[in-house]
Amino acid sequence: MNNIQKLAQLGQSIWYDNISRHLITSGELKRMVDEGLRGVTSNPTIFDKAISGSTDYDDQLKDLILSDPEIDAAGIIQALMVRDIQMACDVFRPVYEQTKGLDGYVSVEVTPTKAKDTAATIEEVRELWKKIERPNLMVKIPATKEGLPAIRQMTAEGCNINITLIFAEDRYREVAEAYISGLEQRAREGKSLNVVSVASVFVSRIDGLVDDLLDKKGGTKALELKGKAAVANTKLIYQAYKEIFQSPRFAALAKQGARVQRPLWGSTSTKNPSYPDLLYVEPLVGSDTVNTVPPQTYSAILDHGNPRIMVESNIEESREVLEKLAGEGISMTQVLQKLETDGVTAFEKSFNGLYENLNRKKGEVVHEAQPS
Repeated sequence: MNNIQKLAQLGQSIWYDNISRHLITSGELKRMVDEGLRGVTSNPTIFDKAISGSTDYDDQLKDLILSDPEIDAAGIIQALMVRDIQMACDVFRPVYEQTKGLDGYVSVEVTPTKAKDTAATIEEVRELWKKIERPNLMVKIPATKEGLPAIRQMTAEGCNINITLIFAEDRYREVAEAYISGLEQRAREGKSLNVVSVASVFVSRIDGLVDDLLDKKGGTKALELKGKAAVANTKLIYQAYKEIFQSPRFAALAKQGARVQRPLWGSTSTKNPSYPDLLYVEPLVGSDTVNTVPPQTYSAILDHGNPRIMVESNIEESREVLEKLAGEGISMTQVLQKLETDGVTAFEKSFNGLYENLNRKKGEVVHEAQPS
């Protein structure tokens, strides 16, 4: 039994934070599924790298443009993504069925420029569900203030939602509230509560920002806190998860078939080369969790991971870390809000870069198609 399979036995599903046409068509994704992989997540940055960095999409791109010369870059992006997501969902369909809908999901994100537009987000979620037509699809909605009503509404409509870009415990609690409220609406309407959702808590980016602030503070006490904020913050969010989903309020829904909204740990690669490569994996192993990992972290888990339940260890120490950071004058509230804002901006930048690249490619295709 490999380490991915051992983690599954402990209650943590490993998903892959990467997708590309070649990964699917080469059979590599199917091989990883056979190895124990249980899902895939994507985002605008991942699609930008996949589409801009290869020729795998050129044939479909040409077909789209030649069949509809009026199609814009946004339409092209969506068509390319839809094809990838459909194919990946089909690869994971056996996992979805074997786990009775617990795993086997493929996530696609709404256009990041809509992160602060509730109505536009809802409209795009509905559109993606209609176009992709796979039961093991998850649509990602950013956990912005404007995203919360969309999460509630789309849960009420029965869509599987992956709520992304969560950093703060307060925002996590709002996300869980939106999910539960959506389920309660379905219950009132006599609808099935067989809806699946994950709450994606971003991890390593926290240390990236906090460590910079600690370096600027200087001093032994400040520097001893480096590399500790992210895991501490995440462990406390897991405690909030247990509190919420072990409550009488959720128990009433569980009796009607509702599933807990599992925490998903995202951004779990180690950005600082001086830190252990599984710093954001091993301390966060726990039941009813997902960890979505990039290629290098996936390989590291297989090679030298040490699967054991750790997410509930050293909880008091985690609280102390955050208290000490406050004592150093570091406001985690400000840090986490900045990370949310920066996360949305980074995805917008990737989307805009892909948009420009596809406009350029469209021009090339149209030029080549013109008679000389």
